[in-house]
Amino acid sequence: MAIHYEKSGHVVTITIDRPEARNSLDLEHFGQLADAWVRYRDDDDAFVAILTGVGDVYCVGADLKKFITIVTEQADQLAAGKSKEQVEGSQYTMAHSLIAVLRDGAMLPDGSEFALYKPVIAAINGICAAGGMEMMWNTDLRVVSEDAWFQLAEPRRGLFPGGGSTVHSARQLSWCNAMEVLLLADRITPERALQMGLVNAIVPRDQVMAKAREWADTICLNGPLAVRACKQSAKQSTFLDLKAALVNEMSFSSSVFMSEDAKEGIAAFKEKRAPNWKGR
Repeated sequence: MAIHYEKSGHVVTITIDRPEARNSLDLEHFGQLADAWVRYRDDDDAFVAILTGVGDVYCVGADLKKFITIVTEQADQLAAGKSKEQVEGSQYTMAHSLIAVLRDGAMLPDGSEFALYKPVIAAINGICAAGGMEMMWNTDLRVVSEDAWFQLAEPRRGLFPGGGSTVHSARQLSWCNAMEVLLLADRITPERALQMGLVNAIVPRDQVMAKAREWADTICLNGPLAVRACKQSAKQSTFLDLKAALVNEMSFSSSVFMSEDAKEGIAAFKEKRAPNWKGR
């Protein structure tokens, strides 16, 4: 299996292990990664996830040699009137590819929509390009190796970075910085990424996972219900006007304040002990 899922305490580490393909993903491995995210989402005892790659590559997105051919064939068959069940090819759907890059709203096989409000830390150990960047937009904290680099090179090939980059870059960066990423389609150094606000920290490659784990352990000190509510409120506020966003925030506030975790947090503070979080 090229997608590894490991759990230590409340922290999940998901590793892309396809060095022979520069940690790129075909539909099968997009599917494996999607399955890992659903597994993490549904595990009440998993509070934080770290995503990384092996070697000197984080992820370079789709394995074009396999992915584009399969997608094109499936699109042609669907356009010809065949049902999804009749379309041959990978056992995984395009929805899995969207879930793999943490796209909210992607449809699961059971008809439900995917959304992940648990925190995700990107431990960027090397090259982060194309779909690797499009996955990174949907992470929450980002530590990068000092010898890594970023690039959305699709326009250099006459292609469009359609995995969310034109949307997320303009929302997460200033306009000029977003256009630098999109229009120049050039490599971005870790130092420039830090200046842009694209990442949180730069460390030597052998310290990337240690830093990510340090952040994960710090997050685990906090109430998991409160952490998820903070992320969900922040994400949803992006699509609401100010008044509606504040009303939405208040609903999360009320829910968290009435939770078992809130009572436990106050009790632990009074008793001068570490809280025992339940996520309820």
